[in-house]
Amino acid sequence: MDPLKRKEYDELMEPLELELVAMARWAKATDARICVLFEGRDTAGKGGAIRAVSERLNPRQCRIAALSKPTEAEQSQWYFQRYVPHLPSAGEIVLFDRSWYNRAGVEKVMGFASDAQVENFLKQVPQFEKQLVDDGILLFKYWLTTDQEQQEERLKERLEDPLKRWKLSPIDLAAREKYQAYTDAREAMLAATHTDHAPWTLVDFNDQKRGRLTLVRDLLDRLPDTRIDPPPLHFPDLGRAPLKETYGVLKPIADYPIDEN
Repeated sequence: MDPLKRKEYDELMEPLELELVAMARWAKATDARICVLFEGRDTAGKGGAIRAVSERLNPRQCRIAALSKPTEAEQSQWYFQRYVPHLPSAGEIVLFDRSWYNRAGVEKVMGFASDAQVENFLKQVPQFEKQLVDDGILLFKYWLTTDQEQQEERLKERLEDPLKRWKLSPIDLAAREKYQAYTDAREAMLAATHTDHAPWTLVDFNDQKRGRLTLVRDLLDRLPDTRIDPPPLHFPDLGRAPLKETYGVLKPIADYPIDEN
């Protein structure tokens, strides 16, 4: 299957963006709390998928939670404690760029958590998520899949592109040798945490554009009927010629120089 072209992707995404905006309007009107987890290997495309969901939404309503590594104090807390403050309030949508599942993934594979800590996490997380769902949070868990060939290409692209170099870390490079270990960790995680109340959804992200469309369509289809028309707004004629900016204390700085020849 050939990768999706940008023009075709944009045309297919446009009606989904309209549905996402309607979904956000519905969430605000009904006080819904929507929480979406984005998990997957390094370079799978989590950032692009999150942008696909959030790009057209009000950032005051749709928040992205991308936590850095835990502080010394956080390491001594109950594991889920640092994630709880980021959960959505009424009318909010929170997109987790990696989540509490770090413990079953990178922390397990790279040795940042002990076997006992991982085992305890896998026992606790279904109960934790049951509490969230029972309290009314709409929880969606997505795992973005990608073959190692695609992962290698994307890592090389990050290495060679100065605008993407910041995305490449020593952990990313070390993970190249642990592709199968990540697969094994994912399968153990799915076996323990794919529940009726909080199921996982795997999405093929070898073609990232096609993967974004698939994920957004699935998310929209699993929400209730979100059809709420926007309130009518009267936009009368200004009744005069538009005014130009005037300046007293300060003037704008010089425009960016552009050679128009």
